[in-house]
Amino acid sequence: MNVRTSISLRILAVIALLSVAAYMSAQVARTAPDLVPTGKGWGEAVDHSNNANKIGGARPNQCPNGICYHGGPVMGGNVNIYYIWYGNWSGNTAITLLPTLVNDLSASGVPGGYEHINTTYSISGSTISGTMSIAGQGNDSYSLGTALTDANIKTIVAAYAGATPDPKGIYFVLTSADVNETSGFCTQYCGWHTHGTISGVDVKYSFVGNPARCLSACADQSTSPNGNAGADGMASIIAHESEEAISDPDLNAWYDRQGAENADKCAWTFGTTSTTPTGALYNLVGASGTDWLIQRNWLNANGGLCTMSY
Repeated sequence: MNVRTSISLRILAVIALLSVAAYMSAQVARTAPDLVPTGKGWGEAVDHSNNANKIGGARPNQCPNGICYHGGPVMGGNVNIYYIWYGNWSGNTAITLLPTLVNDLSASGVPGGYEHINTTYSISGSTISGTMSIAGQGNDSYSLGTALTDANIKTIVAAYAGATPDPKGIYFVLTSADVNETSGFCTQYCGWHTHGTISGVDVKYSFVGNPARCLSACADQSTSPNGNAGADGMASIIAHESEEAISDPDLNAWYDRQGAENADKCAWTFGTTSTTPTGALYNLVGASGTDWLIQRNWLNANGGLCTMSY
């Protein structure tokens, strides 16, 4: 997921490009493969010349709601969420807030709820339930220092998952504010998701950094609903990355022609908000009674739109 400033610039650039080439768009859609998502909020061109399945080349009839299906799997059934608390979280309310988030999102996985939006990405033989649950948590006290690479994130996940990683789970590496992810945290993205083989299993995992390191880039407000701007910012990013990991776990299922996954299409938009007595904005009240400010998700129905419920 891109940082907030990058989203605005990217949207302006895309609008300009579409305006210049509008009269050619129909022909391009018939011949050019879609960009492929990176899991970091943008797409990239891939050489499909030796790919018999042409995964990046979804055609117009596969994109009725502004997002295309490219043939890959989705995460059906209940999704198990694992938190790996990396760094120093002593005394930080995030360690109780963020597990509550998962339960609150899952409780809304019924018609009319937030998590239920993702049920519109079900495919033949794999029905997305719209429910998640906390399946495990662990601590990692700086095993790889305070400057992490993408490869380090996989190593941290592998160490926690052990010999029997969960193929139905998403492993989140949550870093304290003194930890940096060197491929672009705070400058290019606030979190990301991907997959990789660990102990012979295709494991889905995600990095989510603490926005307290860069509130202007990775949080929408400094006064937050739960009095912890870093944790509240992480909540929005976790929701974003989980929606994408469920609907596009291997980066070859649901995304649009620019390589944007479902939550990317609604990044940093919140719809109708309310205000707490402290002046913080929120747009979702969980079953726990907790107020959250969560980025909207793209509905794959009714022509497609950014929404907080379905």
